[in-house]
Amino acid sequence: MTTTLITGANKGLGFETARRLLAAGHTVWLGSRDAERGRRAAERLGARPVVLDVTDDASVAAAVRTVEAEGGLDVLVNNAGIEGRTADNTVIGPAETTADVMRTTFETNVYGVVRVTHAFLPLLERSAAPVVVNVSSGLASLNALSDPSSPAHFYPGVAYPASKAAVNMITVQYAKAFPRMRINAVEPGFTSTDLNGHTGTQTVQEGAEIIVRMAQTGPDGPTGGYFDAAGPLPW
Repeated sequence: MTTTLITGANKGLGFETARRLLAAGHTVWLGSRDAERGRRAAERLGARPVVLDVTDDASVAAAVRTVEAEGGLDVLVNNAGIEGRTADNTVIGPAETTADVMRTTFETNVYGVVRVTHAFLPLLERSAAPVVVNVSSGLASLNALSDPSSPAHFYPGVAYPASKAAVNMITVQYAKAFPRMRINAVEPGFTSTDLNGHTGTQTVQEGAEIIVRMAQTGPDGPTGGYFDAAGPLPW
């Protein structure tokens, strides 16, 4: 039986990923900052709830102890993330981007990925087929944001693309360091979730497709890559 942990899984892409992986036969730990929301979401799916705030060392350490006590971990999906919008749902642009805005975004999107991955590495290394999926974004692509013919070129934010570009680099470096693991970054697409104020054009079912696929990568599958549902993406 494959055991999977998904961060930020009480709603949106994380919740849909949990639903799909449960249907595929995984045992799923549904990570959520809020204990009650996580419990309710897990009950709806038949998953195991675990309180996990990716910005808090003590919370992550407690989650490791919980998962380890129940047998270990095979797949980690680093899904928790924030974008950075104003109260009226406007993306924070360069003129309004401060060091504090960057710090807040990186605390969840970058430091959170490192914090959780580092904490769960001992459990993953015990797995016969360990997998890590880092939920990135098409906005992480320097090629796409530099290309006026790409829709991503017109995204005005700084903090979110920078944080996801950092996630891509983290993915590459971890994949080289742990060659037995399959470690990849994925781009779900512009999906309608709370993260973007439900401005996305895809459903969560469409967005979760590549996350679910890469979470089921076998030992002979790709590692150190950046993928959407159609295949590899340019860095």
